[in-house]
Amino acid sequence: MVKKHSGRIIKSLSGFYDVQTEEQVITCRARGHLRRGQIPLVGDLVEISEEKGKGMLEQILPRKNCFVRPAVANLDLLVVFAANVNPVTEPFLIDRVAAIAGDQGVEVCICINKCDMDAGDDLAQIYRSAGYTVIQTSAETGLGVEELRRQVEGKFAAFTGNSGVGKSSILNVLDPELRLQTGEVSEKLGRGRHTTRHVQIYKIGTDSFIADTPGFSSFDTDQMEVILKENLQYAFPEFGAYIGKCQFRDCTHRKEPGCAVTEALAEGKICKSRYESYLRLYEKASQIKQWELK
Repeated sequence: MVKKHSGRIIKSLSGFYDVQTEEQVITCRARGHLRRGQIPLVGDLVEISEEKGKGMLEQILPRKNCFVRPAVANLDLLVVFAANVNPVTEPFLIDRVAAIAGDQGVEVCICINKCDMDAGDDLAQIYRSAGYTVIQTSAETGLGVEELRRQVEGKFAAFTGNSGVGKSSILNVLDPELRLQTGEVSEKLGRGRHTTRHVQIYKIGTDSFIADTPGFSSFDTDQMEVILKENLQYAFPEFGAYIGKCQFRDCTHRKEPGCAVTEALAEGKICKSRYESYLRLYEKASQIKQWELK
């Protein structure tokens, strides 16, 4: 007898999908039409069938958002992990991930970890002044962990960030029963090993769900989505007060005279590193041809 279920994909590995239903977790393969079309992602809400203990993924329900890296769908919150020590996070990595999330209307929280070694106050100030929620944490001391717990409460969140910043370590503090593998950071290379190999959702408390994702490096940013250049200004929250106040309606906030954004930059109201990230992302977006987006 074939049974029908609704659920959410909580793990994807080698063509198999673990789907959490109301009653249990069912491992599924995907129907051929799904393998040829829309690729199932962790976080997808799906319809499945089950027969003799074997599951089949039948349909992916409409998504409210989805991402290439991390490969996840239907997020309420993206927590971008960074550190100012061992390894030091390049601000551009934070800026690109945060902009991609902002472009899809997903709430972003910046989590500066390893604050027992370096508080990262300057990094924190950059993102607080840009309008983001910033939490400074330490898996060693427990600093900021309860604040982070309140931030993810009742939401489906994903933890992302460069390798070695301690995403899994913080998850282990949020729920010690998880016992996730963590890795040391190479002193020679200054970067961490990829201890998280795939995206997987964990339930924290009664109503919070967190996707732990593989760490990335600066080289991986080329695999991420590119925001349309005309939309990019809206993905930088600190630009919001100045959009529409430039001399030219189609101002790109680069070299135009009478630009309210560059005037705010000159007055110190917009952080230089954030503006430089905007320019880098604009340049990438300008190289994309319209036919490539179809």
